Amino acid sequence: MYPLFRLAFQLWRHRADPPLPLLGMHESRHVCWPWDLDIFLELNNGRTLTLYDLGRIPWFRRIGLHPVLRQERWQVAIVGASVRWRRRVHAMERLTMRTRALGWDERFLYSEQALWRADGECASHVLIRAAVSNAQGIVPTARVLAALGHDAPSPPLPPWAAEWVVAESLRPWPPMAGDAAAPPLSR
Repeated sequence: MYPLFRLAFQLWRHRADPPLPLLGMHESRHVCWPWDLDIFLELNNGRTLTLYDLGRIPWFRRIGLHPVLRQERWQVAIVGASVRWRRRVHAMERLTMRTRALGWDERFLYSEQALWRADGECASHVLIRAAVSNAQGIVPTARVLAALGHDAPSPPLPPWAAEWVVAESLRPWPPMAGDAAAPPLSR
């Protein structure tokens, strides 16, 4: 089940934080609860992505995206993610999350988030590709940025993020299409 109470707490906790510029960094604090653990008694990889949601949603509010989404009846969809796990996180560990935008292209917004343990070690890092959508499909990024009152061009994506974007464009869809080694789909 999605941790709605934790989300409500994060929104409440950051309710009075000052607005951030689009490229500003949001910092939030989280705890790895026992129900966040996998069978190896460490933070579950799926729950890690949920924790990143809990940091990203208050960041959306701080950069001014929430009121725009409500007014325009838009939604945000995460359409790609690349995660690196480097350090184990155990029950009751306190974590600091940092969230910031990296840039955008015609269709997508790119952001990064990292979870830091109390000992100063980075536990994980995620690159996120998000799309704003409405009933007709993806809303062009220029329209989203205009609604945010932002008219500056995107900063260049860091090389590691730009290369990921290129790699994703080469990835076949649907997966395993035309792959002789792939088993046939059963019905």
